[in-house]
Amino acid sequence: MLKVIIIGYGEMFTNLIAAALDAECKIVGVLRNETVKYSPFIRKIKDILCPSLEYNYIKSYNLPEIYTYRGVNSKEFKRLMLKLNPDIILVGSWGEKINKEIYDIPKIASINAHPSLLPKYRGPNPYFWVIKNQENVTGVTFHLIDSGYDTGAILAQEEVKIYPSDTGETLKKRVVLTARGVCCELLKALSEDIIIPLQQREDRASYYSYPEGLELDFNKTAEENDATIRAIHPWGRAYFFHKNTPFAPKAGFTFIEENTSLYTKSGTITEVNSKNRTIAVLCGNNKILKMVNVDLYNTHDRPFTKNYIKLEVRRGEEI
Repeated sequence: MLKVIIIGYGEMFTNLIAAALDAECKIVGVLRNETVKYSPFIRKIKDILCPSLEYNYIKSYNLPEIYTYRGVNSKEFKRLMLKLNPDIILVGSWGEKINKEIYDIPKIASINAHPSLLPKYRGPNPYFWVIKNQENVTGVTFHLIDSGYDTGAILAQEEVKIYPSDTGETLKKRVVLTARGVCCELLKALSEDIIIPLQQREDRASYYSYPEGLELDFNKTAEENDATIRAIHPWGRAYFFHKNTPFAPKAGFTFIEENTSLYTKSGTITEVNSKNRTIAVLCGNNKILKMVNVDLYNTHDRPFTKNYIKLEVRRGEEI
């Protein structure tokens, strides 16, 4: 029976725990991000007053927690790892780059779950970038942890289709669920056989940092702008300016329509409706991006959105 330690946060973390349980591994320790993010006192108060998904999941399965607020590269964590003597460390979403003296501790391997088809889309949030770049497919990759960022040799990989209506949130849910199945099969294989890692092709590699480029550009296509709106949900919101006033479209409330108006210049407002907070804008490919339920971007301004649209926004204006 493999002895496994799992490190991470969010849905990827909980799905790796589920995968290890599915594979009948012995989970000898779990480290959630809150243990590092908060001081012991604040964490305990938070666990009582506002328990997280990770905390509830860990407690529901009565898993042994690892407590260290100094991070995974600390001497304290290293001593705990040597004591627990794991066969595998599994990492699912983690902010720190893990040092060699830590990832070399497990008897078999330290393995990271990355939500893209490596070597494409290395970096912290591929869910956002694959939608923004209008990819048709993404996936999940389990790879050995090495000194680089998402550069280690690949142990297992599976594709996940991207649908035209996907947001960052819906795509993430499917990817982490896929990760659970892939991880379960990988752990079973590692306990029974030898897996030969596949080195990543550097000539096919790409790296993307944190989400950026969230201002809509109506000189671009309607599809490109729609992709940006969907990609950033639920971590933030895309925006555009009417004069100097920022608006935030809502993912799931955008529609691409053929241009049947008399307008020909991109950035022209083709439709306005204050009652349902609709602003439609002609884009660079002569298609209209219709945005329903838009809000004024600043939180304190949002109650006044309908009134602003009614008084200030006019059909035929150029943004």
